[in-house]
Amino acid sequence: RKQVSRKAKQAHYPAPYHLIDLWQRHADNPERMLREEAISVAKLATTPTAKNLVRVYFLQEQLKSQGKQLAFDPGHVHVIGGGIMGGDIASWCAIQGYSVTVQDQEPARLAQTFKRAQASFKKKYKRDRRAIIAAGDRLMPDHNGYGVSRADIIIEAIFEDVDVKRALYQEIEPRMKAGAILATNTSSIRLEDLSSSLNKPGRLVGLHFFNPVAKMPLVEIIRGNETDDAVVQQALAFGRNISKLPLEVKSSPGFLVNRILMPYLLEAVTMVGEGVPPEVVDKAATDFGMPMGPIELADTVGLDICKSVAEILSAALDMPMPDNLDDMAAANKLGKKSGEGFYTYKNGRPQKNKAARYADTGKVQDRLVMRLLNEATACLREGIVASDDLIDAGVIFGTGFAPFRGGPIHYVRETGKQKLGDRMNQLRLEYGDRFALDTAWAGL
Repeated sequence: RKQVSRKAKQAHYPAPYHLIDLWQRHADNPERMLREEAISVAKLATTPTAKNLVRVYFLQEQLKSQGKQLAFDPGHVHVIGGGIMGGDIASWCAIQGYSVTVQDQEPARLAQTFKRAQASFKKKYKRDRRAIIAAGDRLMPDHNGYGVSRADIIIEAIFEDVDVKRALYQEIEPRMKAGAILATNTSSIRLEDLSSSLNKPGRLVGLHFFNPVAKMPLVEIIRGNETDDAVVQQALAFGRNISKLPLEVKSSPGFLVNRILMPYLLEAVTMVGEGVPPEVVDKAATDFGMPMGPIELADTVGLDICKSVAEILSAALDMPMPDNLDDMAAANKLGKKSGEGFYTYKNGRPQKNKAARYADTGKVQDRLVMRLLNEATACLREGIVASDDLIDAGVIFGTGFAPFRGGPIHYVRETGKQKLGDRMNQLRLEYGDRFALDTAWAGL
């Protein structure tokens, strides 16, 4: 039971515990155990958890069907940016069988990219030395960017700066093949703010991966106002070809996943600024069913990156920025990568105070969850994706949102929009307009 509890809480996922009960009570009587198992499975199959997990399975199948309208299998992939994201995207593409070049201005950064890539190959292929060597042969350093001219798809994964990205596009476009796709891994910048630097803006599409690339199944395919339909379909097909779940998303600040996740993270940071221990905030989230608490998640992503995305969304969508996020970034307390953020880190692990307590943990959970649910309804109203099911799919596979709850929109409908709306109104009276119900709430 202790081992299972590390993977799944009994309140969220009852099936493994039923299995242990059957073994414990009837292991000495196989015939009786089979009879009891049939009864147990019948009970479990009618639980909300089972119904919602079946729903998640079909959401996954829906995403897998994306990109089948057009075949696209590039002969060569070129990645610009040898940082953690760019390097991990490149190594993932090599694992999937593609020939890949990685470009970066800093040779030392490329060296780190290939060191991490070797670790990824060994983790993937275990003791299969031939597979490890073959993957390494498919991945090539390219300090000078020679791969630009022979790539069928170029993935730009440099830092989030509009002017720097635009200058890069102007420099590489004359060297690109006529039919090559230019994909940006931007996490929050609208494509319309980037594509005007191109002679052929229709070739620009968003290809937004999530960190860690090897574990997160979703990739957002961002369609800008000028993106060619064929390019979107090719990007969806490429996402499927590299064993990801591709989701077509409208170009809008933060797109879908970061747009919905950011208010949740900012509310968590705000509560820490008010004096709520980070451990309490994180436990409230994991008790709801999140795979990781928002404070630890912010530390893992990097507080400088959180701040950058938050600033873009704050300017575009009027999301209030907590002061303590600014303060942490200014003090170079960037989270896990700097060794200190909201937590201090030892051997890559956050050092948490197990004795941390707070008077009203229910309210902490409500403040986190309600911000996330409300932003999901706003995305539904704005048509960020094609349907409410795709919102649920994006948030589950892009953030790990409690799968047993079936997704944020589904959760609102199942729990009751009136009940949750009343709670939102109470929080608005206490904490202000960031808890104002979105107009789409009434139509759920």
